[in-house]
Amino acid sequence: PGGEAEAKSTGKEESSRTKNNKVVSSYWGISRPKITREDGTEWPWNCFMPWETYESNLSIDLNKHHVPKNFLDKVAYRTVKLLRIPTDLFFKRQYGCRAMMLETVAAVPGMVGGMLLHLRSLRKFQHSGGWIKALLEEAENERMHLMTMVELVKPKWYERLLVLAVQGVFFNAFFVVYVLSPKLAHRVVGYLEEEAIHSYTEYLKDINSGAVENVPAPAIAIDYWRLPKDAKLKDVITVIRADEAHHRDVN
Repeated sequence: PGGEAEAKSTGKEESSRTKNNKVVSSYWGISRPKITREDGTEWPWNCFMPWETYESNLSIDLNKHHVPKNFLDKVAYRTVKLLRIPTDLFFKRQYGCRAMMLETVAAVPGMVGGMLLHLRSLRKFQHSGGWIKALLEEAENERMHLMTMVELVKPKWYERLLVLAVQGVFFNAFFVVYVLSPKLAHRVVGYLEEEAIHSYTEYLKDINSGAVENVPAPAIAIDYWRLPKDAKLKDVITVIRADEAHHRDVN
């Protein structure tokens, strides 16, 4: 009996692994081969693989702005400016918390757009021209921004509650907008990304001035963006800002 109990205990401890050197995720016991880095150490992340990591393009133009040219452009621009008002009032210069909230919203459009284009492709038996993959990759990239910010900010319970409310409202609102006018929806995202670039630029100013401590970068950020082992918060915000500029140009 003692040996049986010990075996059960050991089984629980090894629940995240299977035989044949495979790692089991928590999603219905799906397993994948054990993955190692170039230096032979085990790859610690299940949310992204080594071949999905990249070095961000820091040479991208951060100051590019799409001047509203028609009615839909003006609606999108003014909507985003209106949404910024309560954000400024609530977060002020708490750019860590602001970034966390921003990324919970920014990860929605790519998923909504990719999902709707996927369904349209199935209905019409047509290719999407690469847009489905591009939008889903954008959503995943924004989600990784959020996973990084959560490591840095450690949101409080009321901030998590706010995220729940904002995400629920924004997802449904953006879904309706995308169904009615994909062009308007993408333009809204483009202007949201412009605001994100502005917010991260202000975040960097606070880091440079010493108002925000330039703490070591989270391990997940170092691996995802292939940052140096001694990377700091400033390096993380810099690459995230470059990502936002890329999403701005896509939309």
